[in-house]
Amino acid sequence: MEHPAPLGRAELAALVARDIPPGAYVNLGIGQPTAVADHLDPASGVVLHTENGMLGMGPHAHGDDVDPDLLNAGKIPVTELPGASYFDHAQSFAMMRGGHLDVCVLGAFQVAADGTLANWHTGAPGAIPAVGGAMDLAVGARSVFVMMTLFDKTGRPKLVRECTYPVTGLRCVRRVYTDRAVFHLDGGRVHVAETYGITLDELRTRLDVPLDTT
Repeated sequence: MEHPAPLGRAELAALVARDIPPGAYVNLGIGQPTAVADHLDPASGVVLHTENGMLGMGPHAHGDDVDPDLLNAGKIPVTELPGASYFDHAQSFAMMRGGHLDVCVLGAFQVAADGTLANWHTGAPGAIPAVGGAMDLAVGARSVFVMMTLFDKTGRPKLVRECTYPVTGLRCVRRVYTDRAVFHLDGGRVHVAETYGITLDELRTRLDVPLDTT
């Protein structure tokens, strides 16, 4: 399906929220993915996990709802839903590493056609690495979704044949949600599910990866 304009951040977050299965246990990575919490249907039964120690996280908190002791992993004030629970980092990472999360949504610097993920360091001198729980999530979650812009600030694609940045996880990403298109990755095949403000021919011109629409 082709749409007339690129997606904004809120539109992209709503798109990701739409595709999270009902009743799933989900971790939202720091950055763009945290916005997904604001677009989940309360009736979906999705339970949000944050690696700093909470199950049952709700949308972002505003105004009088802000509690300085209630933050997500990105230090953004959040709300709690009925039944929310709290625990230490050891228990939280055991959930991540033990295969107890159905989906994680992560940001990325690069994703390769085979699903390899690079999202913790650009390798540039002086760049500050940000490992966090990304490596644990990439290998521990049953499904890994990436949410990012398709091109960086210089216009270079972030969906690539092979990652040139330090790798977070090998062949772990199943879906890539971007402002220009949604891609499903399967064994090295890159399927274009939807496009936004760009044609399939333009994608093929700007991306150095084989694209499949079947």
